Amino acid sequence: MPYKIRVVIADDHPAIVEGIKQSIAVSTIELMDTARNSTQIIALLDKGIADVLVTDYAMPGGEFGDGLPLFEFILRRYPDIKIVVMTMMDNPGVLRTLIALGVRCIISKSDDASHLIPAIHIASSGGQYFSPTVNAIVQTLDKPPGEDNKDVNLSKRESEVIRLYVSGMKINDIAAQLHRSKQTVSSQKNSAMKKIGVASDADLFKYALEVGLVPSSSPPQD
Repeated sequence: MPYKIRVVIADDHPAIVEGIKQSIAVSTIELMDTARNSTQIIALLDKGIADVLVTDYAMPGGEFGDGLPLFEFILRRYPDIKIVVMTMMDNPGVLRTLIALGVRCIISKSDDASHLIPAIHIASSGGQYFSPTVNAIVQTLDKPPGEDNKDVNLSKRESEVIRLYVSGMKINDIAAQLHRSKQTVSSQKNSAMKKIGVASDADLFKYALEVGLVPSSSPPQD
């Protein structure tokens, strides 16, 4: 019997899952199961049924979180699992940190789904694959991947400020609520943006949505 790569798909949007199923319907890939959040992902990986996990970056609501903390947990708990991350995130700091964690195959959702098949095969063999949009960003990184994995490690106070800011609060209101000076809050916001690698509020909102600092507007899936 020819070797098949066993794959688990994880995304909290059923339509995306169906699209991925169709995109990877080839003889060398065997779809084992699907998951909608991190709780289901871990339950499936515990069964040992997957060689490669194809997963969205942001999937709020699961017991094990999502984004960078989830991937770090998976790679530590299941060292043989390979991960292909799909994302709309185009932030260089986040991509650098993903690569530093050991996620070496990243697909932008803005690129054609045909990149999934080579990404799965290359991930299975321990290689590196970036879709064109991701590759273009990776090429602009000012440091080699893995050299600095602290770009997006915000302090507790910085995360608190960013979470409140993207929820719609103004700097003055945040300062009043947290009992800090306006200057301190502004400084913490600027420090966080520098760590994240964004220069505009629009990019900050995109980052916050992607990593779960602001709730997704998508309805929960039962």
